[in-house]
Amino acid sequence: MPKSKLKFEAEDESGGKLTITLEGAISRSKILQILDLVELMGGLSNNKQYSNESESSTKLERIKKIIMDKLAVGWFSSRDVQAEYESLYNEQIRLSTVSTYLQRLHSSGFLLRSGSRAMWTYKLNRMNLSRISDST
Repeated sequence: MPKSKLKFEAEDESGGKLTITLEGAISRSKILQILDLVELMGGLSNNKQYSNESESSTKLERIKKIIMDKLAVGWFSSRDVQAEYESLYNEQIRLSTVSTYLQRLHSSGFLLRSGSRAMWTYKLNRMNLSRISDST
């Protein structure tokens, strides 16, 4: 089995550069620790991170990222997701579009849903996430 190699590069506002290379057995927890370190050192600004991702990610990927990063705890509505999306990406998104994607995420098991058709609320399905992380 070939060795895994992963390289992180970050630059802070003052132009300082940070490069970290991991080789060998790379686990999810190691990657998260490195990202925490980079963020602590000021290498990642949330606005930069989202603006760089916005060019290459789909609306569904963006919505999943918002849910994981901003709405992971507690219940939320499609309006909450819409407000976060428009704030982070400086881009309008219709409420019906958000609702459609939330329905798809619920159908796939990514989200739990409660309430009535007129006012659905959603919550991240932690059981589904633990199954995903155990298999990786």
